Order: sequence, then C-alpha cells, then structure tokens
Amino acid sequence: MKKTVNKLIHILLPLALGVFLVYYAFSKFTQEQIEEMLLHFKGANYRYIFIASIFSVLSLWARAHRWKYALNYMGYTSSTATNFMAINIGYLMNLTVPRSGEVSRALVLQKYQQIPFDKSFGSIVSERVVDLICLLLCVFSALILQYDVLEHFLLRYVPVEQLLKVGLLALVALGVCVAAFMLLTWKPILFVKRKLKGLVEGVNSIFKMPAKLGFLFYTLLIWIGYIATFFFGTLALNETSILTFPMIMSAFVAGSFAVSFTNGGFGAFPLIVAELLVLYHISPVAGTAFGWILWTTQTAIVVVLGALSFFVLPLYHTKKS
Repeated sequence: MKKTVNKLIHILLPLALGVFLVYYAFSKFTQEQIEEMLLHFKGANYRYIFIASIFSVLSLWARAHRWKYALNYMGYTSSTATNFMAINIGYLMNLTVPRSGEVSRALVLQKYQQIPFDKSFGSIVSERVVDLICLLLCVFSALILQYDVLEHFLLRYVPVEQLLKVGLLALVALGVCVAAFMLLTWKPILFVKRKLKGLVEGVNSIFKMPAKLGFLFYTLLIWIGYIATFFFGTLALNETSILTFPMIMSAFVAGSFAVSFTNGGFGAFPLIVAELLVLYHISPVAGTAFGWILWTTQTAIVVVLGALSFFVLPLYHTKKS
C-alpha cells in the first residue's frame, strides 16, 4: 500500500505542477490574446518544425550509438537499434515518473542483451555527467554572449540564496551518509557495496575507454542536434525568426533547464522560454505559442517512438534469435 501511494505521489505531483504552470501561464492572457495565439499555431511554418524534428531524432540515434562505446569497453555488445529503442522507452517513461527512464533503459538491456543492470546503469550515469558538462558549457557560452540579459533573468526567477543554503545542507547530509556507509558493516550495506562496484565500473567506463574521440564526436552530434532543433523551431514563427544565435542560445539554455527539472518540461518549457524571449522584445503571446509548438512536437516524437519501441523491441529480438 505504501509503495503504491509513493508511486502515485511521484506521478501526480509533477503532473499537478505542470497543470498549475499551464493554468498560470494562460491565466495572464485575455481572450483576444488567446485567439491571437491560435492564429500563431495555424500560421506557423511547420516545414521548419519538421526539419527540427529530424534533428531531434538524429540526436536520439547519436545517443544510442554513443552508448555502445561505454558498453563495449566493459565487454558487452548491444546494437544501435536496441539502444535506440531502449532510449525511446526511457524518455517515454520520464514523461510519467521523473528520472525513471534511466532505470528503464538499463532494464531493457538487462532483458534483451543480458547486460548486468548495475553496469549499464553506471554507464548511463556517466553519460549524464558528460551531458551535464555540455549543458554547463552551453550556459557558459550563453553568459558570455548575453550576460546582461541572463543576469537580469536569473536574478528575477532563480532564488540564488535559497539554492545555496539547500545545496550546503545537502552536502553536509551527503557527507554524513557517505561516512556512515563507509564505516558500517551491516549485511544490507555490504550487499549495496557489492552492487555499487558494478555501478562504479559503469561510471568509470567513459573515462577509461580507449575510444574517447568517438564518444566525444557523438556527444558533439547530440548537442548540435539539440541546438539545431531549437534553431529551426524558431524559424517556424515570423516573430521568433528574427532571433540571433546568441539569443537562441540563451533561450535554449532556459528551455533545457525547464526540461531537466520538471516532468519533461510540461508547462514549464513554454512558460520559461516565453518569459526569456520577452527580454528580446518578443511578445508573450508569440513566445508562448513558439514554446508550445516546439514542446508539443518534441513530446509527440517521444510518445510515438517510445510506443513503437515497446512493440518493436520484442519482435526485433525474436527475429534476431
């Protein structure tokens, strides 16, 4: 019963937050503005959205191929097709329960490729570390290109002092937990330590693999694909097509954080992107329309590819067998 309640809380809380953000965003608009937004939806050039979607799928494929490098280093083999479908399923799961997609990816490889869960999950964690570094590089680039605008935006929307206090408390708590974990010798803790050895091997695989250049090449492809997806999305509306590359990078970073810290960006992505675009004199109506068009199409890709992968993956491995 308790597990069921916890699962429902993990699913419903992010969903409720998304619904609240949608309500908050649209409550600021008059009926005339909502009608204007609908005109933006109808008048958008969806050929650019189609091109953006192609880059989005290519990024997924590059991520699937990149995963092979870490797995191969640990002595395991998994095809790009299997990795691709596992990632699609993982992204689909993330739309329901945040961060459940990483577990789903590892479970898929455990089931269909007999790769131990702790090893594949460790490689996923190390991928996330690399992607976080890439995101921080994008943030750094955006700050250099648009410092004044982003400084104003961050001071307005990000509670820096509160985050620092929470971060300090988290570090202290983490230190206490690590010390207790290292010193105690209870059977459950010893079991966890054994499992963590496989996880650590998976994490270290990226940093020890000989084919680092190949891994970095596909990492570059992934992030070029992300930025290209956002760039071509801006071309779909006349109002956002005037944005320069530094402006696009700033909006891309804001949207990336919205997706990272919420349930797939539901409600948050259009709201945060629209708020930032206001600083570039893009009307809230046009900015919100752009955010919803891009978020909806990208989410549709995740849903369609994730659902197809659920059905195709067993058939693909039956045929291979």
